[in-house]
Amino acid sequence: MTRPALILHGGAGARRSRDYTAERAHMAEVVRAMQVRLEAGEAALDVAVEAVCLLEDSGLYVAGRGASPNLDGDYELDASLMDGATGRAGGIAALQGFRNPVRAARAVMDHTPHVLLVGEGARRFCEGQKLEPVPGGEDWFTRAGQGEDNHPPGTLAHGTVGCCVLDAQGRLAAATSTAGVFGKLPGRVGDTPLPASGTWADGHAAISSTGQGEYFIRTAAAAQVAWRVASGQSIEASGQAVIDAIGAMGGDGGLIALDREGRHAAPYNSQGMKRAWLTPEGEVGVAVFED
Repeated sequence: MTRPALILHGGAGARRSRDYTAERAHMAEVVRAMQVRLEAGEAALDVAVEAVCLLEDSGLYVAGRGASPNLDGDYELDASLMDGATGRAGGIAALQGFRNPVRAARAVMDHTPHVLLVGEGARRFCEGQKLEPVPGGEDWFTRAGQGEDNHPPGTLAHGTVGCCVLDAQGRLAAATSTAGVFGKLPGRVGDTPLPASGTWADGHAAISSTGQGEYFIRTAAAAQVAWRVASGQSIEASGQAVIDAIGAMGGDGGLIALDREGRHAAPYNSQGMKRAWLTPEGEVGVAVFED
């Protein structure tokens, strides 16, 4: 039996001028809730999905309820997940009207032969799956990212949540979700719903990205971390190398990564990145900045 571990994030782009007491407490609460599930023997993918749903529903992060509108005033949501034990993946992009995009991504994986559905086709699919709609219309959304670096004028903005899990059977999984960034072009799709860029899991590592997605797409960031681990690099060195490459291109953000021994890494080049983790020894940690 493997000792379970996990790491989750509430997005890069944190600013020192903002108080993250609520986010820190919530992330720790989610980690402890998922610890109970892992100790009960739940599968890594199921735990990753449930953790991301809690992050989406909180309204504290730029995912799910924390969405900001695009230039047309619409709320377009993206998500993806990947099961490291099977290599199966699912994604949803530019989805409107549904509460938990990560559940939609899971439905794509479980109930279609496809990996990614987008836009109107994604909406019709979710209706057919009887997934829960957004309750209460626009008033439900909190626009959580206001005051963070996902609202910068004239630049590529970002905001995401994600979770990487190692279960008692040694299986790895990852899930990532975003509600989009304030003022994005309608139909914009970033890295979050794309396996290899925003999410990746295999037999070596699980990764969830957060940041300016265009750079994470151009570097196949999430998969690159796992491939580096497979070649013999440590999880810390692998993650840092990818973030360094993104920074050299002018990109901003971070990622979380977890290997099959339960070792984790959380490199970033923004001011801060909200994250929390569970070690194989059962220790829970929370951080936003380096100090």
